[in-house]
Amino acid sequence: MSQYVSRLGSSRVAPRLRFPAAFPGGHRKPRRIAMLSVHTSPLHQPGTGDAGGMNVYIVELARRLAAINIEVEIFTRSTTGGLPPAVELAPGVLVRHVDAGPYEGLAKEELPAQLCAFTHGVMQAWAGQRPGYYDLVHSHYWLSGHVGWLAAQRWGVPLVHAMHTMAKVKNAALAEGDTPEPAARVIGETQIVSAADRLIANTTGEADELIRFYEADPGSVAVVHPGVNLDRFSPADGRAAARARLGLPKDALIPLFAGRIQPLKAPDVLLRAVAVLLDRDPTLRSRMVVPVVGGPSGSGLAKPEGLQKLAARLGIADVVRFQPPVGQEQLADWFRAASVLVMPSHSESFGLVAIEAQAAGTPVVAAAVGGLPVAVRDGISGFLIPGHDPQAYAQALARFADAPELVARMGAAAAAHAQGFGWDTAAAATADVYTAAMHEHRRRVRSHHG
Repeated sequence: MSQYVSRLGSSRVAPRLRFPAAFPGGHRKPRRIAMLSVHTSPLHQPGTGDAGGMNVYIVELARRLAAINIEVEIFTRSTTGGLPPAVELAPGVLVRHVDAGPYEGLAKEELPAQLCAFTHGVMQAWAGQRPGYYDLVHSHYWLSGHVGWLAAQRWGVPLVHAMHTMAKVKNAALAEGDTPEPAARVIGETQIVSAADRLIANTTGEADELIRFYEADPGSVAVVHPGVNLDRFSPADGRAAARARLGLPKDALIPLFAGRIQPLKAPDVLLRAVAVLLDRDPTLRSRMVVPVVGGPSGSGLAKPEGLQKLAARLGIADVVRFQPPVGQEQLADWFRAASVLVMPSHSESFGLVAIEAQAAGTPVVAAAVGGLPVAVRDGISGFLIPGHDPQAYAQALARFADAPELVARMGAAAAAHAQGFGWDTAAAATADVYTAAMHEHRRRVRSHHG
């Protein structure tokens, strides 16, 4: 599906931005924006702690915005002492470290108490600049939204906010044994939704959730699919070469899990499905490897060994291979090497990993939740599974085991599908959202003073 930004409505819309007549062409796009990412630094390794798809999203989007002459300054919380106040991430992209709370060991749940200190740091950085230094604030995740709300008001600029995940949506699809999101977050998100000039949703499904759960004004919601770095995530020299580099058997069935290890992402469903599959066909054991690439996160930190123990209990410890999180280059190799990526998540605002794997030429078996039905073309680039029954996932994996040529056929379709998700398209669409937000904000200010 082509990338698009739309006012809400069908996902089958023209690939370019179509605003009503109130937004004719020729409006000035921002020169410089303040991007806020309180709880996760764009400099951190995805797959560790709270670093994940959102980190990748912010880094790639900022780089591509800078390439179209929109400077980006990203404010994030310092998590180690002695960090320089500002680091250039790429030409036109600056990461500003803000001291707020202790550096180490502060859980995401404890961060609301540090928002005042964080806001103070943002205001200090701004105070040293000439008036009108930032044209717009783009906040990511609800913690940043609260800082963005205040900063945008203080600076007299529009606020564009991306939720990434939503408490009400997560609580409606909670994994067994997972902790519900607190009421304070629900209240915080509700305030941000009404304060933001524009809300960016990853998919029309997420846009609908903003309206249904948070009573967002449909006119303020724009849909922009995240992109994927198509240079990094590509089929490159193929599956066999990637397996050789990673020391994986040439002809094995390799279902891969890649992501943070926490109940929300449901890696246990993959392990249970593998146990069902091996029960059904014990001969598979000698030609199957199940890599789990990622580190514990969120409520998974309470039981970091939980997954290893589950593998032992299910009697499949011999086929499961636990790998710590890896950098993006090596992650691309894991995707290339896999027969299939398995994403049984309970909730997923988009599922960037699914697009990355497909771009590398690997089909995906995923839960039909959140943005995954947009990311995966059911029956073409992979299979979507309603619910989280390990039997259903085992059945999907059996199709690849019984017909190994399916991996190559669906893999080729997956790589073609992923071509529609470049970051350049996403950045251009985001810039259009900024431009419209600025135009509308100026018009509102004028009518207010008029």
